[in-house]
Amino acid sequence: MEPIKRNDTGAAVEDVQTRLARIGHLPEDAITGIFDDATAAALAEFLAASALPPSEEVTEKVWAALVDATYNLGDRTLYLRMPYFHGHDVLELQQALGALGFFYGTRDAIFGAHTEEALRRFQLNLGLPSDGIAGAYTYAALRNLAHSWVGKEATHSPVRHLGFARAADVLERNAVCLFGTDEFSRAVASRMSNVAQATNPASKIISADALSVPPDASMMLVHVLLSATDAEAGVPLVSYAEEDTLGLRLASAVDVARDASWPRVSVLLPGTMWLEAGPERSAQHYAITLLDALCSALQE
Repeated sequence: MEPIKRNDTGAAVEDVQTRLARIGHLPEDAITGIFDDATAAALAEFLAASALPPSEEVTEKVWAALVDATYNLGDRTLYLRMPYFHGHDVLELQQALGALGFFYGTRDAIFGAHTEEALRRFQLNLGLPSDGIAGAYTYAALRNLAHSWVGKEATHSPVRHLGFARAADVLERNAVCLFGTDEFSRAVASRMSNVAQATNPASKIISADALSVPPDASMMLVHVLLSATDAEAGVPLVSYAEEDTLGLRLASAVDVARDASWPRVSVLLPGTMWLEAGPERSAQHYAITLLDALCSALQE
């Protein structure tokens, strides 16, 4: 983007001013669409508060920081991915989970693996789907508990090690190629790969789309599919249905697959819709739960 600087006018300047006003650095009546002295002073105040170098221009880096600062909890769906989500809404989530006794790490406004694990434990505690996705159900639960966390400090406990299977070295020890044969299943495979790398950059569990060379017999192939008719004959086929036992059923399939010259497993998804979520949220839910089940199976 072109830097936005003093004396510039127009919608871009007004957007900058609106965001500066939203986070308390500029009065509402100073939103004029003109990059004037008041805007420059507000920008300087924001940069100092954000520990960014002084600047009289809104560069791409400054703009990204300004956008991050204006996200509030509930403005967007948050989940573990690469690159990580970061912003004021993540900071609020960490603060809420910390005050409720689930998050013990550093409040860094970055949605990393420790934040995801804390969110999953919070969801489990409230009887929500424990998928580490902060969406409508999670935000509603946090709003209902606002009296227990708003304005309160986090509990001070040692940082816990991640408890779910993919936090172990299973991601580094097992070479797995994930692939789908339609748009939705490919999206699930790609998201599984993304979450694996976000958890551990050294992960060898990767989607076919992200491979730079074709997979060979040293990699286990995991085919994510929507129809049983797409399954390859002789390849163990595991139904995603009954999510709670998916890891156990995958473990049996993995044991059988390992005896083959080229280990392969197929997983049949129940469809493209999880509960009442849209396609993206559904794909992310399936990706996270399937990756955890796969890691649990490979750990056996």
